[in-house]
Amino acid sequence: MKKLNNKIALALFCISSFANAALEQAIPLAQSADKYSLELLTKGIQIPWGMVWLNDNELLVTDRAGKLRLIKNGKLLEQHIEGLPKLHAKRQGGLLDVELDQNFASNGWIYFSYSGYEGDESGNNTSIMRARLNNMKLIDKQVLFDGFPNTQKSHHYGSRIEFDKQGYLYFSIGDRGNRDEYPQRLDNDAGKIHRIKPDGSIPNSNPFANQQNARKSIYSYGHRNPQGMAMHPKTGDIWTHEHGPRGGDEINIIKAGANYGWPIITYGINYNGSKITDETTRKGMQQPLWTWTPSIAPSGMAFVTSDTYPQWQGHLVVGSMKFAHLVLVKLDGDKVVGHSKLFEGAGRVRSIATHPNGDLYLGIDGSGIYKIVPKAAQKNIAQ
Repeated sequence: MKKLNNKIALALFCISSFANAALEQAIPLAQSADKYSLELLTKGIQIPWGMVWLNDNELLVTDRAGKLRLIKNGKLLEQHIEGLPKLHAKRQGGLLDVELDQNFASNGWIYFSYSGYEGDESGNNTSIMRARLNNMKLIDKQVLFDGFPNTQKSHHYGSRIEFDKQGYLYFSIGDRGNRDEYPQRLDNDAGKIHRIKPDGSIPNSNPFANQQNARKSIYSYGHRNPQGMAMHPKTGDIWTHEHGPRGGDEINIIKAGANYGWPIITYGINYNGSKITDETTRKGMQQPLWTWTPSIAPSGMAFVTSDTYPQWQGHLVVGSMKFAHLVLVKLDGDKVVGHSKLFEGAGRVRSIATHPNGDLYLGIDGSGIYKIVPKAAQKNIAQ
């Protein structure tokens, strides 16, 4: 029996490997791939989970291991920023995303997501804090949200943060490893996109704000583990992508009160090859804009707005951790019409940040922070 199980496992591995190789071939190389290159800004951050520019010269980066780092004028400062909350830096947990208040220049608020120990239950869950930065220390710290319930599991935290044009703060929490209970129920925070005000209070217009036994911050539900979030620069809609299981990675536009189906509907299967469900559609559940099967393990997400990248302007870029490249997602309005790959072999693209001037920066696990540079501009710099 043991030999038979080993043969089955080997067969599944071979099938998965073949499918992965097929996907690599199925994602074509972008025609513009040879027009740009990656220019190293700095090394020294092992897992750059989140990044945000404080101004033209200072880049704030979260290291998932539980360190907050500052890059100033292209140099990673040796001193770590002090004052972080206690966090659970194990497996997928730690210090996660970071975002600025829309009025940061006047109020100085910086928002963080992390796997925190707040709450009355044992274990941890996704928390949201805001604080100000003063002389390499966090001050005026306020915990705005702590996910309910805590759990001993250390994966599927979600944790991307984004503001919309009305000033509401959105963030994701994954299913926390309890897919059969949490995502489809409204009495917990897992498997959801949440919406709060910048001070942590709940908007009265939230879809479940007046529903009994529902968590008032929930904006949408039925999610597995969204680790990409960005506001569309024209429509103001919040877009996300999320990890499927084995296959079925998704891109979605988030709608108030909508159910995105996990795990009742999915285009993925279990990691051992067995089915999760026979359903990919069901009335009343949202269909994704786009799916990847096999999974690309997406992380980081940004709309390209700068004419520095004319071939990409108006489209979307997504990091692929599994295949170690950047994915260019072609858009026609609010529809995805195709995809192609950039920077093959670059590494596990974890995060994407847009400089105030529109330049794109990538945080790559175990490698460093890189700027995407047009090759012509790079030659001019060299000259």
